[in-house]
Amino acid sequence: MAFIDVQFGWAGIMILFLIMILFVIALLHFYWAFGGKWGFEKSLPSKEDGTLLFIPTSFQCAVVGIGLFLMIGFIFLGIIDLIYSGISEVENPVSFLPNWIYDYGFWVLGGIFTLRAIGDFNYVGFFKKIKNTSFGKLDTRFYSPLCLLISGIFFWIAVGIQT
Repeated sequence: MAFIDVQFGWAGIMILFLIMILFVIALLHFYWAFGGKWGFEKSLPSKEDGTLLFIPTSFQCAVVGIGLFLMIGFIFLGIIDLIYSGISEVENPVSFLPNWIYDYGFWVLGGIFTLRAIGDFNYVGFFKKIKNTSFGKLDTRFYSPLCLLISGIFFWIAVGIQT
């Protein structure tokens, strides 16, 4: 039971914060998948005349929610693997993934959220041209900075597990 002695510290707080953010966003996507309307239209990019660029189906919302839950699972597996790697006398029960998956996986996840923060240079991200829509304003204030924060935490985890 040596893993109980692992100190929480800032690392634990940041990882817990990341998990909570991903969890809330996943729940929001499942809410939309099951027909919820709150925040739906303001979360979709639109043209200046208010025409939405796309309207995701319930299935697509659910796929995003599942993807976010898989990211949370990946974080938990990485934490468990890291904890057990410091305990030589106890076999890791989730060691079915090779270490390189974690080494590169957190970099890939950080890259995905960085690309989202940068955007498509038209409707989404920090460098978008269309900024005066409901989505554009929320994207500038909240969505893109949140994606940058999430990517930073993923990169921080990636650096931490490789040292």
